[in-house]
Amino acid sequence: MNFAEFEPVYEAILADFGFGRDADEHARDVAVDLARPFPLRRLGDWRGRTVAVAGAAPCLREEVDRAREADVVVAASTAADVLLEAGVDVDCMVTDLDKNPETALELTERGVPVAAHAHGDNVPAVREWLPRFDPEWTLATTQAAPRGPVRNTGGFTDGDRAAFLADHVGAGSLVFVGWAFDDPDVGPQKRRKLRWAARLLRWLERRRDERFPVLDGWRDRLDDGSDVGSGVAAGRWSVP
Repeated sequence: MNFAEFEPVYEAILADFGFGRDADEHARDVAVDLARPFPLRRLGDWRGRTVAVAGAAPCLREEVDRAREADVVVAASTAADVLLEAGVDVDCMVTDLDKNPETALELTERGVPVAAHAHGDNVPAVREWLPRFDPEWTLATTQAAPRGPVRNTGGFTDGDRAAFLADHVGAGSLVFVGWAFDDPDVGPQKRRKLRWAARLLRWLERRRDERFPVLDGWRDRLDDGSDVGSGVAAGRWSVP
């Protein structure tokens, strides 16, 4: 995924949430000053392999064995804690530093890659944690245009960014565990973010000519835009 292809989606996300692009670019520039380049070839052993993309929904605890069976495990945010507690090795953590940055710190110190995301709402966390992570194992990411060592391989939430990262480095197949697009315990904004995660995964499965079971029951709504409560995003971007 290159930014030119992702940018129309990014603009639709900004419009739907009312986010400012300037804030994302400022966060990216803060990360540029703190990060070092992370060669994606370090993730080369993901190529052609089965990658479990672990979300942080409560159902993850019931699905840890499916993650254990995968060749590679990429965990979004607190999914890393659940998997580690269950004795499942995490090969990469994707986080915007909002819940468990201590886990990310520990993983980089153990030589496990962490994709640390900078966006308009988390600049203080970026300033606090990015310098503490082992730079050899930290991939700084942005949802704005990439710059310097800060990359954008696609995606919006921690979970779908993990899937796009796996795709970017050549994963053979993607397995989704710990995902719930209709989680009743989340607030309105989180619910909207989960809808965007579903749209982005639908886009990704079409790009990969693959079928993700996690989207079963959602495809028709995603394809016709009826999943969009506000209607704003549907008018600006629909699943290609």
